[in-house]
Amino acid sequence: MRLPFSAVEISVPLSAMMRAMKAMGQRQWKTGTPLELVELPDLVPKPNEVRVQVAAIGVNPVDWKMREGGPLRLAARLIGPPLPYVPGVDFAGTIDQLGAQVTDLKVGDRVVGGVDFSRGQRGSYAAQVTARTDQLCVLPDKVSFEIAGSIPVAGVTPWMSLMEIGRLGERGPDRAVLVLGAAGGVGQFAVQIAKLANARVVAVCSAKNFDRVRALGADDVIDYNDGDPLTVAAKHGPYDVITDCVGSYSGRACRRMLKSGGRHVIISGEGPKAFLQVLLPPFTTRVVLGVSTTPRLRALVDAVAAGSIKVEIAARFALADAEAAHTLSRAGKTAGKIVLVL
Repeated sequence: MRLPFSAVEISVPLSAMMRAMKAMGQRQWKTGTPLELVELPDLVPKPNEVRVQVAAIGVNPVDWKMREGGPLRLAARLIGPPLPYVPGVDFAGTIDQLGAQVTDLKVGDRVVGGVDFSRGQRGSYAAQVTARTDQLCVLPDKVSFEIAGSIPVAGVTPWMSLMEIGRLGERGPDRAVLVLGAAGGVGQFAVQIAKLANARVVAVCSAKNFDRVRALGADDVIDYNDGDPLTVAAKHGPYDVITDCVGSYSGRACRRMLKSGGRHVIISGEGPKAFLQVLLPPFTTRVVLGVSTTPRLRALVDAVAAGSIKVEIAARFALADAEAAHTLSRAGKTAGKIVLVL
């Protein structure tokens, strides 16, 4: 009997069906489930998306916090992609496939961006990601993938805190910013963004990081191990914006140090205690997690390319070692960014 198709004709679709990409994920939602290497079908971009072959991924506290619980994990479980759960937001890499409606980018473009599970996109701890064009921007050749992969959450979050929520660029000539946790991945961006806005920066970190943080532009540094750092910081205030990159400092004490119209922004807190601060008088506290958009990324990438913002990478891990990267991030003692490299 003659078959309705030939072996040659069937080979292409079968090979396409067998293609798979590797990712680090959890096969169940149970808290404490370890990350493991999983194979997933090659991603197919929606009409307004592109597919990116990932070269570097920034590791952020939100990545492991979402594995432990909280409102973001619940949202990911309810409206995100099905299991296995793949963590991660940041990515940098090369576009290898365009959605049917994409006309402003091309295959081969080097890009940086952040994925969004609320749009049905899997996390970035993977060989491939898909993202809409308004979630990324093109990279100049002088910005490496490792540096770029560090920008989305750690850079966009303080950018939103200082320039959008805090409206630092619109404040008076004697602008002052207090950065709590200034030596970390987010803190290093916060110090430099504040200096770009011509603010005086007071930074809280450990004494061993004083020289690093001063080199980023901090005018005054305070050792968090030497008494109450907020009591010392109050002597340098009042402040236009206070950014808590740790998420555990007293909201009441921070609000007392603000100028009229100032803002206290909690960057790392996702729990009820952090969100409760938003509801307390005088209603000057905000909680923020950076959302990557093309204009925000463009401003940061241009500043990095120009040398106005420097990114320090504290540690590099292979994708398969993501669990070790999370262990290091949980310790909270890292100076600079942790990056997964493919």
